[in-house]
Amino acid sequence: MSSITDDERGNLVREGTSTVEATAAATVGLSALLFALGLAAQFEILTITDSLAGVQMTTILGALLALIGLAVVGFGVGSRFGVVSTEPQADAGLVAATAFAGIWFVVGGLVGSQTLGLGSVGWFAVALLGAGVAFAATVVPREDIGSTLPAGALAVFAGLVFLTGTIGPDWTWAPNGLRATFFPRFVVPAVVLFCALVTGWSAAKAYGGFGARGRHVGAHVLIYLNASAIIAVLVGLVAFVTVKGAPGVFEGITIGSGAGPETTIGLFGFSYTVVWPVSWPFLMNGVSLLAEVDGVLPAIVGTVWLVVGSVLFAVPLGVGAAIFLSEYADEGRFTEIIEIATNGLWSTPSIVFGLFGYAFLIPRFGGQKSLLSGMLTLGFMLLPLVVITSREAMLSVPDEYRDASAALGVTKWQTIRSVVLPAALPGVVTGVILGVGRIAGETAPILLTMAGGTFVPGNQTVDVIGGFEFTASPPFVSNPELLQATSALPYQVYALITAGVQGPSLDSPDNFAWGLVLVLLAVVLSFYAVGIVTRYYFRRKLHQ
Repeated sequence: MSSITDDERGNLVREGTSTVEATAAATVGLSALLFALGLAAQFEILTITDSLAGVQMTTILGALLALIGLAVVGFGVGSRFGVVSTEPQADAGLVAATAFAGIWFVVGGLVGSQTLGLGSVGWFAVALLGAGVAFAATVVPREDIGSTLPAGALAVFAGLVFLTGTIGPDWTWAPNGLRATFFPRFVVPAVVLFCALVTGWSAAKAYGGFGARGRHVGAHVLIYLNASAIIAVLVGLVAFVTVKGAPGVFEGITIGSGAGPETTIGLFGFSYTVVWPVSWPFLMNGVSLLAEVDGVLPAIVGTVWLVVGSVLFAVPLGVGAAIFLSEYADEGRFTEIIEIATNGLWSTPSIVFGLFGYAFLIPRFGGQKSLLSGMLTLGFMLLPLVVITSREAMLSVPDEYRDASAALGVTKWQTIRSVVLPAALPGVVTGVILGVGRIAGETAPILLTMAGGTFVPGNQTVDVIGGFEFTASPPFVSNPELLQATSALPYQVYALITAGVQGPSLDSPDNFAWGLVLVLLAVVLSFYAVGIVTRYYFRRKLHQ
């Protein structure tokens, strides 16, 4: 009878463990793939009515769910009977038990009410039974069983529901008492996404051998999958708007010397004529009966000036207030009141700021809507965030910087200007970026304080720079352009939708409204890009 040495036994254990880890890693990867398929189905890149090799998509998703669920349960059972070398804790924990109890409460309730047709008392009893069994299955056995059995059973159950056709392409559900109907194109991807998250977490714990390492790996998988979902939603949103709006935006483009229109730029009494080498009607035209392609140039210009004016108004005031609060004011009741007030103002709904501008600013600027009223209204919206982020950025600058500067005999203001502000500038820019992202897409304040017509001709584009006029009497400098109502992209989108313009044809690829939405998204992302580049520049300067 042959005997196995300790080295040989160690090699066998390592080989077995390696195989199990590879299988667990493959299960985690399969869960990630299923998560990606769920996202694709939710965004209708794939549809549940599609077929692959003659097999319907719901059947494929159901088979994958059942396979992953069985694999997850197999890991737990294998660990419990010593087939797999792991280090599980005594139980999976109360957090996991509560989560699984809640999940199986919902599953039990749906089975009792929809499948078994029980009344209120009956389905509630079934739901409580499911929750109790799931809770006990999580906390009573060891962590390996408690982490895998409820998760794997959920995936297997969902897979069987799809495989048996209980939920299929023709399924609908209209719950009693709700004015809503659930369709499989939403329900199937949502169930797949949720089950992929749960089984991915469970398989990751098995890959880590349960215990502390397993919980660490499982948490990382959950974070990565959720982060991937956030990125996918962002990319999907941008891609969706781009696909819908691109045909209208790029219609009629011509490139060549002198192809574009002539533009006359006036500045302080001087005028310059520019001939553009590109003709882009949607971006260079307004609305005209003679134009082959209507454009949104007045709305683009109005939006840009609106944001620029708001930033020029809010940033100096906000940074100045932050300098006073962080560097000069003593910590006490006054600073606490200011902090509460700024947080409250930032949380105030935009319609309230719009009503403020309508009631307070418009009567003081000629009694009519104007670009200046819109700038100041959005500037007041931006101001609290600039104060909050700038103050926090300055408070995060280490006191050692200030002490070292004071030790060199530098005055307090010189220390603030040369040491504190440069160190805090990336944080200040971050706050401005977040604020601009909010105000650039606001509609209610613009509607009440600035908005002019919906379809504005191209020759009515606001010319702020060329509108400055010098006079011999006070106020010595005036700009009638700032006191005129103009259009902006968010307001124009709102006006098109509420007016029902092209409403029934929103799915058409050359729709004017979708092109307008794409331009608005591009303008907002451009402001973000400028802010990010600026923040990166100041960070590099700070670390040189």
